[in-house]
Amino acid sequence: MSAGPAEDAVAEVARQLQICNACRYCEGFCAVFPAMTRRLEFGKAEVDYLANLCHNCGACLHACQYAPPHEFAVNVPQAMARVRLHTYSDYAWPPALGRLYKNSGLTLALALATGLALFLALALALNGSLWQRAPAGNFYRVFPHNLMVSMFAPVFGFALLALSLGVRRFWRDISPADRALDAPRAAAAEATRDALALKYLDGGHGEGCNEADDRFTLSRRRLHHFTFYGFMLCFASTSVATIYHYLFGWHAPYDLTSLPVLLGTAGGIGLLIGPAGLLWLNLGRHRLHGDAAQQPMDRGFIALLLLTSASGLALLAWRDSGAMALLLELHLAAVMALFLTLPYGKFAHGVYRAAALLKWAIEKRQPSRLQLGSE
Repeated sequence: MSAGPAEDAVAEVARQLQICNACRYCEGFCAVFPAMTRRLEFGKAEVDYLANLCHNCGACLHACQYAPPHEFAVNVPQAMARVRLHTYSDYAWPPALGRLYKNSGLTLALALATGLALFLALALALNGSLWQRAPAGNFYRVFPHNLMVSMFAPVFGFALLALSLGVRRFWRDISPADRALDAPRAAAAEATRDALALKYLDGGHGEGCNEADDRFTLSRRRLHHFTFYGFMLCFASTSVATIYHYLFGWHAPYDLTSLPVLLGTAGGIGLLIGPAGLLWLNLGRHRLHGDAAQQPMDRGFIALLLLTSASGLALLAWRDSGAMALLLELHLAAVMALFLTLPYGKFAHGVYRAAALLKWAIEKRQPSRLQLGSE
């Protein structure tokens, strides 16, 4: 009985890492290679850990003397990317949704957003408020506050639950009970700093990832920062608005100079710049960089981010117009679709990568198993 795609991907990474372990030219490039040197064998758990520790900067590929067209065909970033694709579905909860999103990410994302938008538009049309002009852009006249909470609280709770269960299983696999790892403060602080700064997208030398022609660029790092911090600013905007509503009794809509609007505007702009740039890089990526099979998943996530940010900024710009209700339901549908798919795509990878960074920060503070075995 032949192995499946996931087993083949793990076996290929193990093959390449055996070669890398003999060479070690790239040991100073990122965390993957010093973590690799602590191991002589690479089972699924070890490969899953190292694959999520890899940031796919391409530095090792462009420095490798055994890279294609050499007969050894060592391409660690691409091989790691193929393993990561399987971790999304292997650790997804429920697993069926992970497999569906892995195979049809873009189609599922757009179909879900479109379906939700049509459902909300139909509800507004039946209520006679699809083209209603709400006083002072008060969207609670279109969708009451309690209705919004009842729609989004379960979706947000589902996303948190699915992500938590997935990363919990991932952590258990990469940190078995016989090698239980506690998280000292210094390691946790280092992992948090490395994750937030995307340290390992600097190519190991601070100049960034490699383009197909070997040029260095910090574009991917900067665009990821625009995307992540744009998302966090939007989340902060919603959090501040929630505090205003429940703690102070200050109800939306808020002035353009208010903190929720300023945070949301800055976040929305970041979520336009970052995903648009990442989509451009994704469309023009060299065949040796990354995994082409992940493109539907990548583009599905990017499309939802762009739809969320564009509809949110449009809603702010035209909140006093007759198109406000239609823009509101489009924005709500995009946000709901985004949160429903968060546990199954690149956002989930960010969580797994943070766990891998934490494991590395802990692991490197401990004696190597190989050193212990030789004593």
